[in-house]
Amino acid sequence: MPHHPPPSSAARAGKFLLRLLVTAAILFAILRSIDAPRIWQTLAQARPHLLFAALSLQLASTLVAAYRWQLVMHNLGFGQTFAFYWRSYFKGQFFNQGLPTSIGGDALRVLDVAACGFRKRDALYAIMIDRVTGLGALLLLALFACAANPALLPKKLYQLVFLLMVAGLLGLMAGYAAGKHAWFKPYPRLAIVQLLANRLHQALSAHRLQLLLSSLLVPVLALLGFFATGRALGLPYGAMTYFAIVPLALVLSIVPVSIAGWGVREGAMVGLFSLIGADRTVVLMMSLLYGIMLIIVSLPGLAVFLRGRRRKSHKNRAGIP
Repeated sequence: MPHHPPPSSAARAGKFLLRLLVTAAILFAILRSIDAPRIWQTLAQARPHLLFAALSLQLASTLVAAYRWQLVMHNLGFGQTFAFYWRSYFKGQFFNQGLPTSIGGDALRVLDVAACGFRKRDALYAIMIDRVTGLGALLLLALFACAANPALLPKKLYQLVFLLMVAGLLGLMAGYAAGKHAWFKPYPRLAIVQLLANRLHQALSAHRLQLLLSSLLVPVLALLGFFATGRALGLPYGAMTYFAIVPLALVLSIVPVSIAGWGVREGAMVGLFSLIGADRTVVLMMSLLYGIMLIIVSLPGLAVFLRGRRRKSHKNRAGIP
């Protein structure tokens, strides 16, 4: 496999600046399209107990995600305790959500695993697999919500969401099937696809029930958090509407064109919910509050990171390797 040199500091700074500009441009465009004076009115009328419930649901979702990552890593032979993965996962979440930085949370997780004696490349593959399992569960829930009630969304929106979810799931299934076939052997540049498929088979080789339940529970809790936030702000839709619409917005926010998905997530949420007649101002506030909740939930990661820095500083002063 060819080795590609890491990007320079100038290149990373350029990418970060571009994402920052994209985030600002999207948010500015959205703000121009809504009734700005109603923002404060919407927030003033929010029901605090539902916002607290949404925050608790998001925290629970993150804890379950850390547990799922532990299961995946154990199947891949990495070992370590849940406390290790809890600390590393929350630290990664903080760098993904809480800091406007070009240092990704996934990169920190790779370094944490590598510090235990494993290759960085293997750790990166494991994190990619963890993300794939989460994405598959999210798509599956959205597909179920659409199939359970075809009249839930307007026909055009229903068709769009349904087709995109089916296409995504078929793509993931094809990638999984690649582990059992030699489809990519004639194409050395695509060897990583088969490698990841083989690792995915290994990651799902044990604890399958726990992996299935935890993978489904992560997005269920997060989507219920969206539902509670929407209810807190007065949106009149049931939970199944969020299960059908929000996954598509979250998938779009994965596209690395903005800072931690900010702007892209808000644009997708406002655009999709407006198709069912939702108040654009309220939807924007719901999405922004969700982003703020992600930052709040990730704060334990800041404490973990600072504690690790202090410990490393003490070791350096004491001359301990």
